Amino acid sequence: MEKNRNNRSDSVSQTEPEAPPSLYAAREPIFPRRVKGAFRSFKWVLMALMLGVYYLTPWIRWDRGPQLPDQAVLVDLANRRFFFFWIEIWPHEFYFIAGLLVMAGLGLFLFTSALGRVWCGYACPQTVWTDLFILVERWIEGDRNARLRLHRQKKMDFRKARLRVTKWAAWFLIGLATGGAWVFYFTDAPTLLVDLVTLNAHPVAYTTMLVLTVTTFFFGGFAREQICIYACPWPRIQAAMMDEDTLTIGYRSWRGEPRGKHRKADGAEALGDCIDCMACVNVCPMGIDIRDGQQMECITCGLCIDACDEIMEKVGKPRGLIDYMALTDEAAERAGKPVKSIWKHVLRPRTIMYTTLWTLVGVGLVVALFIRPEIDLTVAPVRNPTFVTMSDGSIRNTYDVRLRNKHGEDRPFNITLKGDPSLRVQLEGTPYSSVSVPADDMLLQRVYVIAPKGSEPAESERVGFRFWVEDTASGERAYKDTVFNGRAN
Repeated sequence: MEKNRNNRSDSVSQTEPEAPPSLYAAREPIFPRRVKGAFRSFKWVLMALMLGVYYLTPWIRWDRGPQLPDQAVLVDLANRRFFFFWIEIWPHEFYFIAGLLVMAGLGLFLFTSALGRVWCGYACPQTVWTDLFILVERWIEGDRNARLRLHRQKKMDFRKARLRVTKWAAWFLIGLATGGAWVFYFTDAPTLLVDLVTLNAHPVAYTTMLVLTVTTFFFGGFAREQICIYACPWPRIQAAMMDEDTLTIGYRSWRGEPRGKHRKADGAEALGDCIDCMACVNVCPMGIDIRDGQQMECITCGLCIDACDEIMEKVGKPRGLIDYMALTDEAAERAGKPVKSIWKHVLRPRTIMYTTLWTLVGVGLVVALFIRPEIDLTVAPVRNPTFVTMSDGSIRNTYDVRLRNKHGEDRPFNITLKGDPSLRVQLEGTPYSSVSVPADDMLLQRVYVIAPKGSEPAESERVGFRFWVEDTASGERAYKDTVFNGRAN
């Protein structure tokens, strides 16, 4: 009996299918090697410029009078306004922000269609902060080979622990500075700094700083290329923006293949210019081999160009084995014929269309900015009730008039109306036809429009008229059309 049971268990175990192999592969961290060259220098300049703008802009002072904080760039959420040096955007002028977003999108389309993913390689915040984190990592742990050895060291000794803690502390401080700089854009920076240090700031400020600190620490330190590959949608969208005339980074395989070491031996003269040194792979922040062709992961940063040009100079070969190029030039280069100039690749119908649209939106925003009035008003008729019959038989309509004074000092605004000559205007709370509107503020004024007995419109009629507001100090005027409702006796 026991024997039969064992035989059955053996037969079952023999017929059970084997577990399928796991398709999961653990991420292997990328440790780019330091490289020198024109593209790397350009990236350093851009990184310093953009980080400087981000961290220092909230501290630029700008005199805005006694009513507002003297900050050049300020997002005033409490009053729903945005300040940029001498420009002040009010809530009803959100179309300026929408226009800037449209320009940003068109600019991204333009640069991608002309030069590939140059935004990703040079100006994307993920790239900028990743470059900064890698720079700090290199200062603390050494260049590529030293970091690789430290990563592959299984034992956590004192030296490895000290380097890791030092690096993570530096990353955390960068993340803290990043989150701190962000919250400074939303209120007066010096005042908020004192409140943060003395623990008197609003909990929202601390929460925002904590979230941005953690995300910056994680994205720049541990999820570098993964953010670009998996989280960012742009690598998948860029194909629609690029064509065969787009200048992007490529490998001249017709010149580099077959690869091999250029040693004095039989067959060495048949080798291409590529010596298979892996320099282009070792400097790539995405860890790809550009010699395998254009790939979704490539951010077009140009570091592989710098690395390859450096090697070509050492082995006495022409530069440009890896370079910016277009697919339309491949056949001409293979045949040794002249290729198109850079300007013919850049200036083509698609890029000209994007440039034209970008310019039109920009010009429209500038014109709208300079022709907008310094005073403004909105009119909201009170609908409950639509009208009121007074004791003397006259008909009264009520309106809530919102007056905006964009000047830096209080201004007297005179309210009149134009239309039916029988209508007269009366301001609530004052016997006069003018009110004082505070500097850089709005005033909600209730206004009554009265039609005398015998002159009111019929019940089904709606008489149109126009509210006029005049800044008596400067003579500026603004108007808004509305209607008067009434009934016959």
